[in-house]
Amino acid sequence: MEDAVKDKDVRRDVAAALRYDSSRDSAPVVVAAGTGRMAQKIVEVARREGVPLYQDSELAKTLCDLGIGVEIPPRLYEAVAKVLVFVARLDEKSGL
Repeated sequence: MEDAVKDKDVRRDVAAALRYDSSRDSAPVVVAAGTGRMAQKIVEVARREGVPLYQDSELAKTLCDLGIGVEIPPRLYEAVAKVLVFVARLDEKSGL
């Protein structure tokens, strides 16, 4: 029974990763997105590489729907701006 519960939880996992390089991107770009075990792998790699994690499952689902390699549309600018502010604050705290 415990394995069934774990499998159900895994299926609900969702994750996405963004890249924003102002010298080449006009808006953030989805570089990874997935659900279930793929979402877990995205989180695992982010942790290993020291990439900050921001939790917003609705935004992650929306980014997954956009697809990899897609620049975020204007309708998501406000939501993604919150993520960028979060990351900038972490950078300030760590002295980057």
